Amino acid sequence: MGRILALDVGRRRIGMAIAVEGSAAHGIGAMARRSLREDLERLKRVAEERGVERVVVGLPLNMDGSESAMAGEVRQFGERLRTALGVEVVYQDERLTSFAAEELLKQRGMSLKKMLEAKRRGVVDEMAAVAVLEDFLGATERG
Repeated sequence: MGRILALDVGRRRIGMAIAVEGSAAHGIGAMARRSLREDLERLKRVAEERGVERVVVGLPLNMDGSESAMAGEVRQFGERLRTALGVEVVYQDERLTSFAAEELLKQRGMSLKKMLEAKRRGVVDEMAAVAVLEDFLGATERG
C-alpha cells in the first residue's frame, strides 16, 4: 500500500494531506506559495520525507463539470510536479471542498474572526486537501 499526498493548489497557498491507501486521510499543513521552483523543491522534500508514491491534485471544476480558469494552471503545476518528483500525479474534482471546509469550521462554532485567522494560516486549504484525498480514496474503493 502506497502513501498518497493530496494537494489543494491555490495562488497563495498549497494545502496538503496524506494517507496510506486503505486508511483515513489527515492534514499535514499548508505552505505559502513562493516561486514555482521553491514550491516544487519544498513539495519534493515533503514527498521524500514521507515516502510518497502518488500525488492527487485537486482540480478546480465549475459546477457544470467544465474546467475553471484555474484548472489550466493547476494542470501545468501538476505536470511540473510529476517531473520534479518522478511519481504518478492524478487529478481529483475539488468542487466545493474549500466551501465544505469552511462550513465544518462554522459548525464547530468558530467565530468569523477565528475563521479569517484560520483561512490566513492555511487551515481551510489543509482541510480542503483532506477532502480531496478522501474523495479520491472513496472513488478508488468504489472502482
